[in-house]
Amino acid sequence: MPALASHRKTRTHPRTKSPAVGFTTAALAGVTLLSTQSAQADPRPSIEEVQKKVDDLYRQAGTATQQYNRAKEETAQQRREVDTILDDVAKRTESLNEARRTLGSYAAAQYRTGAVTPTAALLFADSPQAYFDQTHLMDRLSDEQRGAIADFETQQAEAAKQRAKATKSLETLTASQQSLRTSKEQVQQKLAEARTLLSQLTAEEKARLEALERQREEEARRQAEAKAKAEAEAKAEAERLARERAQQEAQSQDTGTSPGTSTGTGTSTGTDTSAGTYAAKAEKVLAFARDQIGKPYVWGATGPSSYDCSGLTQAAWKAAGVDLPRTTWDQVEVGQRVATSDLLPGDLVFFYDDISHVGIYIGDGMMIHAPKPGANVREESIYYMPIYGSVRPA
Repeated sequence: MPALASHRKTRTHPRTKSPAVGFTTAALAGVTLLSTQSAQADPRPSIEEVQKKVDDLYRQAGTATQQYNRAKEETAQQRREVDTILDDVAKRTESLNEARRTLGSYAAAQYRTGAVTPTAALLFADSPQAYFDQTHLMDRLSDEQRGAIADFETQQAEAAKQRAKATKSLETLTASQQSLRTSKEQVQQKLAEARTLLSQLTAEEKARLEALERQREEEARRQAEAKAKAEAEAKAEAERLARERAQQEAQSQDTGTSPGTSTGTGTSTGTDTSAGTYAAKAEKVLAFARDQIGKPYVWGATGPSSYDCSGLTQAAWKAAGVDLPRTTWDQVEVGQRVATSDLLPGDLVFFYDDISHVGIYIGDGMMIHAPKPGANVREESIYYMPIYGSVRPA
């Protein structure tokens, strides 16, 4: 019997992926993802970028410091005004009470005579004058009593007016105090950011940053030396011209003639006197400033153990008998504006477009200033920072 062909369908087994192949695919996908993320991540900033960022944060902290200084002055002034108004309110309240006691004595007198009701009611009325507008009541008052009522009304109105003024002043004081707190927080925030940025640098990066600072200082020093040379040449030229004028005057006296420049010499004498007065003040300013060298910069400080930039300039000029305002923004408005090429010792040099820093010029392109947090009062080239402008305070 022939064998029957099998009608079973051959079972086909589905092919499964190799586990190794699946792992490799996942791994490749992971590498691709990591590579993409790495490409998208912000690159580590260069040392030059770090230097620029730190400088900018210190400058912003300087600006916030000036805002703090201004808010502190406004708060102190507002507090003084509030105290004055409150003192006045207290005095007026006492005067009002005295007027009330006077009316009370009249009420007591009328009580003894049996006429208590009108005057006693008067003491509790919102408007005494309205109460006495009735003719039959006013007729019962003597001139002295009417005067007492008028005085009471005046004192009452003035007291109410001063109380309203005090309330408004207290609101302004509260706003000034809030501004003070905000400025303080801004200073602290900027300084914290700068410290965090510097703390993230490696030892090698810190060394490179210090090298960049030295290069910057060297460039500023070269510029200061060039200015010192120009000043020395200008001084020598001025001395030469002065000798020539003196020789001309001596010759004119011998010949009995007057040089054509005699009028100009007279004008020059007045200028020399003015310059001499300024130089005398500047000498006191510089002596004070030099005595502060080595003391730490502290934002908001005005001495004597520490200073911020405008606190130092204010204290130095005060030693010469000149009162400067507290902030750089106000100090730059005082006195006479001068060009950098015309600077004299004692002049104030301001920096940055926002006028957030100031130093005292000492000559030869150098200044004394309170630089920034972490640094001490020191001498430095005026070209270390971008110059905004300069003033001669007196």
